[in-house]
Amino acid sequence: MQIKDINRHWERVINTMSEALLIISKEGRILSVNHSFEEMTGYTADEVFGRPCTLMECEACEMAINNDSGGWCKLFEPDQPEMRRCRCSIKKKDGTFLPALKNASVLRDDDGTVLGAVETLTDLSEVDRLDRKVEILSRQLDENSGFGGLVGGSDAMKMVYAIIDKAAHSDAPIIIFGESGTGKELVAWAIHERGKRQSAPYVQLNCAALNESLLESELFGHVKGSFTGAFRDRTGRFEAANGGDLFLDEIGDIPLSIQIKLLRVLETRQFERVGENTPISVDVRIITATNRNLLELIDQKRFREDLYFRINVIPIHLPPVRERKEDIPLLVNTFINRLELRTGKSIRGLTRKALNRFMQYHWPGNVREMKSALEYAFTVADKDAIDIDHLPPHMLQSDRSPAIAVDPPTIAITGNEQRRQLIDALRATGGNQSQAARLLGINRVTVWNRMRKYGINLKREIGL
Repeated sequence: MQIKDINRHWERVINTMSEALLIISKEGRILSVNHSFEEMTGYTADEVFGRPCTLMECEACEMAINNDSGGWCKLFEPDQPEMRRCRCSIKKKDGTFLPALKNASVLRDDDGTVLGAVETLTDLSEVDRLDRKVEILSRQLDENSGFGGLVGGSDAMKMVYAIIDKAAHSDAPIIIFGESGTGKELVAWAIHERGKRQSAPYVQLNCAALNESLLESELFGHVKGSFTGAFRDRTGRFEAANGGDLFLDEIGDIPLSIQIKLLRVLETRQFERVGENTPISVDVRIITATNRNLLELIDQKRFREDLYFRINVIPIHLPPVRERKEDIPLLVNTFINRLELRTGKSIRGLTRKALNRFMQYHWPGNVREMKSALEYAFTVADKDAIDIDHLPPHMLQSDRSPAIAVDPPTIAITGNEQRRQLIDALRATGGNQSQAARLLGINRVTVWNRMRKYGINLKREIGL
């Protein structure tokens, strides 16, 4: 193919590109775009011809604008690099924002005179979605066992698992009730991972962490100049979660003014950015969570009753640790195994006295407090098992809850200690194999198999 043939087919060539391409004059006016630009932004070539490229409101371009110089953009200054590359977001015709990788290069004639610039835009929507997923998975890397990170085999937790499985396949709003530290965030993540929206975005926000104005901006986004400090447009969590799940933790702490706007989004599936009156449509499944009594807040006029009924379609009640104490040995084993892998320190488990204290303790901070207590003990203990002296001081003080009259077993790994562990569990439960299984965090068949393996006779060993 000759050069003249290439020039004749140049327009066809640039229209085969998957990246969007723009030719821009040195005054900042769009002169030409390719088909990928039209598909990516929603604008046609005729709609953008002659218009300033700032119509895409790219924050990277705005930072490069230099109103004090003779040129329109710093890109055209002599001391600037001929090519710029940056990751940014551009505003599409429908008002939504698209994450993109921008490459911009100056065009000059043979004499070096600036003619304009050429830009390419690569759609990073999928990369952005995967980045968010990696961030979520990284935060939950140490929560990768059990049911979606949840640990427990008690009847109460099995009921939670069953509701999660059913709720995951529904688009109805879900609310998770539970005390602080019970794992509400893990329940929300498990619902997303098991649902039909698992390949779509999962976005979360702690509503108690922000004041009213910041919370509104985080939820719905804002346009540049809408308030002091709004230097550029910002995409809100609703828009970022479009097509997927939005998890709003601590929903009971949302101010009444935001509750009204949230109710409107749930009813109309539309919202407006702060400082803008153009409605944006979204398809988002809402998952909320709270550790507060919303009915009391309604009586106190601090939570809207209509919003309560709107979000309380599928309730999930997460039990505190003190109501599922049979899960404690399994929780302890799980967290110790993770700490061993993370630190390389050899700690085989808890002594009988230490585990007995774990069973008696009230656990006001629930699973989160238990993890912290084990991390403390893991640091203090030198080797072998964690003893009662290695526990945090507050755990050794008098407890608000009555002690459980059991003598639980030492958590161990194999051999003779595993046999002793099973015997201790059977003694603590009066020979009830099902209860011993729950205490050890294993199933009844495993108890029966270990009894046969170690030759444990209930009459001889337990005195039955």
